[in-house]
Amino acid sequence: MELTIGWLYPTLMSTYGDRGNVICLQRRCQWRGIGVKILPLDRETEADRLETVDVIVGGGAQDRQQEIVMRDLKGAKVERLRQKIEQGTPGVFTCGSPQLLGHYYEPALGEKIEGLGILDLVSKHPGFNARRCIGNVVFEITASPLAAELSAMLGEKPVVIGFENHGGRTYLNSTAPLGRVIQGYGNNGQDKTEGAFYRHAIATYSHGPLLPKNPFIADWLIQTALREKYQQEISLTKLDDTLARSAREALFKRLELTTAAKSA
Repeated sequence: MELTIGWLYPTLMSTYGDRGNVICLQRRCQWRGIGVKILPLDRETEADRLETVDVIVGGGAQDRQQEIVMRDLKGAKVERLRQKIEQGTPGVFTCGSPQLLGHYYEPALGEKIEGLGILDLVSKHPGFNARRCIGNVVFEITASPLAAELSAMLGEKPVVIGFENHGGRTYLNSTAPLGRVIQGYGNNGQDKTEGAFYRHAIATYSHGPLLPKNPFIADWLIQTALREKYQQEISLTKLDDTLARSAREALFKRLELTTAAKSA
């Protein structure tokens, strides 16, 4: 078995260590004997190359880099990306990427940046005087059917820990939130929602990077990608995640979150 990871604009959209998500997926595939290729999806990439992608990874970017990406993501490229997501290709999109997938991002200064309209959400920067949303973020994944599938894998409710650093605020319309904030700001610091979930696409403000801190999400992406590609149920070999679990518990302890509080 083999998977191709499509990495959206690795040079322009890899803020806050988001390349770690690509490395995490690659290693967890290799440790299981699953072949893996990494395909950079940048300005030189032909639109047809997106057809070969089994998992999509998108990272964060500053406003200027987002504008450059949006100028390139037009026509056939947009349609291929939209088709992949609509067809169920799994993906993880952090910080700037969800803003691109929404209807638009309104920066603190300058013109509105039109998005792809794949996710029914909008993002707005409240202005230079507004406080940035920075710090550790903890949230419970509640989106269906993702939450149920992860609970079956883990034997407990899926709780994500990450780090957020964003000036923009995201507001969801019909798109379902990825989860419910336990600690931190989440989408906008007001409604306790974090991220968005559509088809098999995970959108979140959680950096860290996300997948090494929460390897169960990486495994869900791999398992889902294999199932979609080979059209059969896939059971992944369990890996020794003792170190990752210990790191998570240390972070929860530092944040003074008990097991009860994490799932409350």
